[in-house]
Amino acid sequence: MRVALGSDMGGELPEAVDRWLRAHHYDVIRFGALAPGDDEAWPSVGRRVGEAVERGQARYGVLCCWTGTGVSIAANKVTGIRAALCSDAATAAGAREWNDANVLCMSLRSTSVPVAEEMLAAWFAAAPTEDPAYRAMIDSIRPL
Repeated sequence: MRVALGSDMGGELPEAVDRWLRAHHYDVIRFGALAPGDDEAWPSVGRRVGEAVERGQARYGVLCCWTGTGVSIAANKVTGIRAALCSDAATAAGAREWNDANVLCMSLRSTSVPVAEEMLAAWFAAAPTEDPAYRAMIDSIRPL
């Protein structure tokens, strides 16, 4: 499975996320500061990762910026993207299960590597619920 990984800054967290993904046999496409010569601005990184998921170049996306908020806002502007800013494993699992989120966003400032790894494990272990009430809510925000 291919995952789009983007960040507006390099550093320990995005590199640790990349290592975790590869160690768990995911193919990684890097964007922003993680791809030499790419646009590093958070609006571009968020949009480009969202577009990679929307176009089917990647099944999921993982995004990082200082707060995680900017990339989540930018990614959510892409049709079909449900980006979730998460700070712990339970929130990441819930975003997949109850919101069918397809892009996981993290804060470079406040996410430690161990917590990021816990979030990734929870995210990829979770699946969207088949509960009709939740499916109806998810369907209600899909583009027309």
